[in-house]
Amino acid sequence: MKIAVTFENEQVYQHFGHTSQFKLYEVADGKIVSSTILDTQGSGHGALAGFLKGAGADAVICGGIGAGAQAALAGAGIQLYGGVSGSCDDAVAALLAGTLAWSADATCTHHSGHHHGEGHSCGSHGCGSHSCH
Repeated sequence: MKIAVTFENEQVYQHFGHTSQFKLYEVADGKIVSSTILDTQGSGHGALAGFLKGAGADAVICGGIGAGAQAALAGAGIQLYGGVSGSCDDAVAALLAGTLAWSADATCTHHSGHHHGEGHSCGSHGCGSHSCH
């Protein structure tokens, strides 16, 4: 099994469609056997589902994620665990232990053409005309 996590500075990156890297974990017998950092090469939003499928990902852990990307992941047969924050390693360990706190309703609704500059993370907040949960 392979689990991909949106990645930035060892933390779960909070906007799936804008992540520049994933940390990909190889899991066997319920334990992490290896991990590697994958650069998305500029892929974004729905295109990331194909990128992850090509990497062999069975599941993805992320913060906020738009409806289009959710649909693309579902279409690729990749299980989604959204609404997660904190350490990537801790999130995967919690998933394997069956204790990961995640939300089936982890959405980003600010895909109307404007995005904040660098440093913006989509946690559980509202700002301007968008919000990420």
